[in-house]
Amino acid sequence: MKKSVLFTGFIALLYLTSCTSKKEVKEEEGKYTVTNAAVIDTSFTKEYVSQIKSIRNIEIRALEKGFLQDIYVDEGQYVNAGQLLFRIMPKMYEAELMKAQAEAKAAEIELLNAKTLVEKNVVSKNEQAMAQAKLEQAKAEVAMAKLHLSFTEIRAPFAGTIDRIPKKIGSLIDEGELLTSLSDNSKVFAYFNVSEPEYIEYQTNVKDRGDSNVGLLLANGEPLKYKGKVEVIESEFDNETGNVAFRASYPNPDKLLKNGETGKVLMTVPIKNALVIPQKATYEIQDKKYVFVVDNNNVIKSREITVIGELPDLYIVKSGISATDKFLLEGVQNAKDDDKIKYDYLKPQEVLTNLKIQAN
Repeated sequence: MKKSVLFTGFIALLYLTSCTSKKEVKEEEGKYTVTNAAVIDTSFTKEYVSQIKSIRNIEIRALEKGFLQDIYVDEGQYVNAGQLLFRIMPKMYEAELMKAQAEAKAAEIELLNAKTLVEKNVVSKNEQAMAQAKLEQAKAEVAMAKLHLSFTEIRAPFAGTIDRIPKKIGSLIDEGELLTSLSDNSKVFAYFNVSEPEYIEYQTNVKDRGDSNVGLLLANGEPLKYKGKVEVIESEFDNETGNVAFRASYPNPDKLLKNGETGKVLMTVPIKNALVIPQKATYEIQDKKYVFVVDNNNVIKSREITVIGELPDLYIVKSGISATDKFLLEGVQNAKDDDKIKYDYLKPQEVLTNLKIQAN
């Protein structure tokens, strides 16, 4: 009987010890680390989607109607200024020139005869003047014929690269028809849109505004090795988007960049009194970022934040929390709304120091 009582007491003791142990573990598991956002002066790199354009890009069109007789270049070829590109069959224009030259010669002879007759008082000086006017008209016709003949030779107005050539030799070309395009890629422009608040900040806060020297992220994710410079801001905002276009220019000695490419302009934007928090303190739902804020009763509530920039391991927060709000630093994935927690507090500077140590 005594043994039975002792055994029962032992079991009860084990049960109580086990419950106490589990409770302590549960309490220990429910303990979190919290901190505040740090307020620092910093800068971050902002990306702007951009459209790349050649410094000069033009369409080359036929100035006269006729058959395409010769093509002297190939697609993708680099050409020099003044280089002959195409020839439209010139026979008709050569004939017109010969006719105009003959008429000019006849008018010249008429003028000589008129001068001789005026000297002999056979005709009046008006006849000489008429002959002179006829010669001038004939010379103008010659100049016009030469101009039309010159239009049958299409030359490059500047050095650049030939684009696609849609027509082939023998094609009938109409006046104004597209023959190809020519791009000067020695330098390129990148156009990107900036919001109205960013534009005002850039224009008014000259000392602390975004750097006018900008990088370029290419479509393959690699940065261009040359820096560009913001040179032009367009005069009007787009009514639909509320943005205004900036233009940055980039050197292109390797001819890597071509007209029509896309990329991302990388602008370094300084921020005073920026609110920064560790990235690990956040979680995402449908592309929105949240943190768990701790209230005065140690109850946690999820809160959406707006991020305007990223630094290594950090987010720069625009809205959603203040510098006085405490939020969970770790264990975010296990936390739930309205949980009452115990926590250890870490100062923001300690958190930043630990992040730097880990990064090293």
